[in-house]
Amino acid sequence: MSLTVALSKGKLLAGSEALFHRAGLPFPEGEGRKLVVSLDGLRFLFVKDGDVPTYVEYGVADCGIAGRDVLLEAASDVYEPLDLGFGRCRLVVARPIASAGATRASTARVATKYPRIASAHFLEHGVSVEIVKLSGSVELAPGLGLADCIVDVVETGRTLVENGLVPVEEVAQSSARLIVNRASYHARRQEISALLESLRRAC
Repeated sequence: MSLTVALSKGKLLAGSEALFHRAGLPFPEGEGRKLVVSLDGLRFLFVKDGDVPTYVEYGVADCGIAGRDVLLEAASDVYEPLDLGFGRCRLVVARPIASAGATRASTARVATKYPRIASAHFLEHGVSVEIVKLSGSVELAPGLGLADCIVDVVETGRTLVENGLVPVEEVAQSSARLIVNRASYHARRQEISALLESLRRAC
């Protein structure tokens, strides 16, 4: 039976493909690919970023590649044996430049794609927040009066600057991680270990 690997169709796909090629492992070619592809002993599932941990946790996939930001938000019960080193970014709190130096209020409205992470971060700092969950274009929220600040992923920071925002706190650092289903880790230890070692050497 093929080892099933769940991969993100989003920002980590190019890095995943490059890593598999460096490791000498098979990888489906071409854009517009099927969502399920079997190739040389591996079966690939191409799913949304946030769904990778779910497919792995529930055993539909034996393993997968997901960003640490996604894993922190999902809080899935999976093994995370390897930092793959690509897709590096930071999760930050960002505020409008004009208010960045102001004393933090005791309550705030926070726009984010990461409600679990944002809530935990502000709770840890004793700040009461109202979370506004958005699916995209989070940077627009403060300028339009929807939120006081945002919690979002930043790579270069350019998008923040273009929207009049500046990072004021780092919440977490993120990169692509190999994750493994707990049952698969024991039942298919030899195959998982071989894949893990190939990817580790290619990192």
